[in-house]
Amino acid sequence: MLHGPYRSLGWFPVRYTVFVLCALGVVVGLAAALFWGGWWWLLPLLSAALCLVGVHDLRQTRHSILRNYPILGHMRFLLEFIRPEMRQYFIEGDHEALPFSRAQRSLVYQRAKGEADSRPFGTMLDVSAHGYEWVNHSMQPTRLPSQDFRIWIGGEPGKPLEGKDVCTQPYRASVFNISAMSFGALSANAILALNLGARTGGFAHDTGEGSISQYHRVHGGDLIWQVASGYFGCRHPDGSFSEERFVENALDPQVKMIEIKLSQGAKPGHGGMLLGPKVTPEIAAARGIPVGIDCISPSSHSAFGTPIEMMQFLARLRHLSGGKPVGLKLCVGHPWEWFAMVKAMMETDITPDFIVVDGAEGGTGAAPVEFTDHVGVPLQEGLLLVHNTLVGVNLRHRVQIGAAGKVITAFDIARMMALGADWCNSGRGFMLALGCIQAQTCHTGLCPTGVTTQDPLRQQALVVPDKGTRVANYHRSTMHALKELVQAAGLYHPGEITAHHIVRRTDDSKVHQLANTILRVEPGALLGPLDEQHNVFKMYWHLASAQSFGIVQPPLRPSAKAGREQGTIA
Repeated sequence: MLHGPYRSLGWFPVRYTVFVLCALGVVVGLAAALFWGGWWWLLPLLSAALCLVGVHDLRQTRHSILRNYPILGHMRFLLEFIRPEMRQYFIEGDHEALPFSRAQRSLVYQRAKGEADSRPFGTMLDVSAHGYEWVNHSMQPTRLPSQDFRIWIGGEPGKPLEGKDVCTQPYRASVFNISAMSFGALSANAILALNLGARTGGFAHDTGEGSISQYHRVHGGDLIWQVASGYFGCRHPDGSFSEERFVENALDPQVKMIEIKLSQGAKPGHGGMLLGPKVTPEIAAARGIPVGIDCISPSSHSAFGTPIEMMQFLARLRHLSGGKPVGLKLCVGHPWEWFAMVKAMMETDITPDFIVVDGAEGGTGAAPVEFTDHVGVPLQEGLLLVHNTLVGVNLRHRVQIGAAGKVITAFDIARMMALGADWCNSGRGFMLALGCIQAQTCHTGLCPTGVTTQDPLRQQALVVPDKGTRVANYHRSTMHALKELVQAAGLYHPGEITAHHIVRRTDDSKVHQLANTILRVEPGALLGPLDEQHNVFKMYWHLASAQSFGIVQPPLRPSAKAGREQGTIA
């Protein structure tokens, strides 16, 4: 805007210049049109239209900038509107991750399209930067016959299982699968393409809390059915859990596992509501709710209220499903609540077949900014806590762990496995494979590529056979890259990767094995004295109880009682 002596000329405010010029354009345009005719009539018509905009700007009360700068002020809103696109296409560096860098997105696009993903002329990363990581290679690389890396979830056939109410239908899963994304958040065509890709590539597709829609069933790809606090697909009209509805879906052969969602990385501890106008007949049929009525997802479950009740509910679902693997999904929050769940496993001898740890940096769903940025434990810390706690109580061999949160490349998968994961899920990676351009308009219904919209016309942009092939291509190419990493490290399966294989730069002149910088607990260490354990265990383990998610206050020592009586805590 103009400043100093140019702000006004005498009494006339320069900020109205464009408005006045438009008014003059009407007068001059009319004279020219009357004299010459033809196309000159466009000038007064256009000027008059802009004058009407200026009058509206002066009279409206919502935007101060338009009252002070009629007509011209709209330029500010235009530039603000196109700023994300201009930044992404012309300003953003290749390795600025907001949330995924151009280099990451390009890699997914290339692999999804089946194009070469090799890069000449060396790395573009700064190998001297703090936090740079790499995999140490072997002088004797292995040669593997297949890239189809798989794990058993729910026990391996032929091996005896420990515990009560154990799984009888274990699932042999890929180590890279589609993370939870609901129909309603994603379009029908996106669900169709994801499931087609999952069937083609032989990996699993998590339904998200929106339950199993008709579009999940078309191609027959393996499903992980997510049961969340709204009990969509298995609820009574009042929103409580329905055994009858659960059995109908759980016994479907296409459903391979059941996942109880406790929280998600995008908005842990936050419920949700799908407004009535968005509850279409298709969404209502999948979720078991009335059409056109607000659909509420509570922030907590009504089927259980204590850690022990949670384990009993888990065993109940396993029984009702005919012995299929049943597990949990959570973004770690209060440590004592997680410890209470582990103590409930020990007390009841009931363990989940798997636990998916969702990092706070993850999340395909829209959420309040405070939750997106500042609530929940990031994936690395959450995964380490879950893995090491189970190791410390000798239950790790009974529970498989999945990891989700900004997993895009084979190195991301390898790194998560080094931290304790058995497999990884990716949501936004597979969205990019569908053609997502990271426009970040998912919550508006205006997705430019038809991935996250219920608009029938916008969905038509997403051609299911083509995008299904791209989803399968992305998975296959990523598994091939993982195979090459495993071979280079001299290993035979990504499950053999440990924190000793990953090296991290911590200073300009110092590097450390990841194993020397992360939380590590020895088997059974939490069953005895905790004096030598990490502070998180020393501070919170004794505050957790299998009977409650709340803090259980331990008996105060005599010195502490005396201190409290005197107004101080020892």
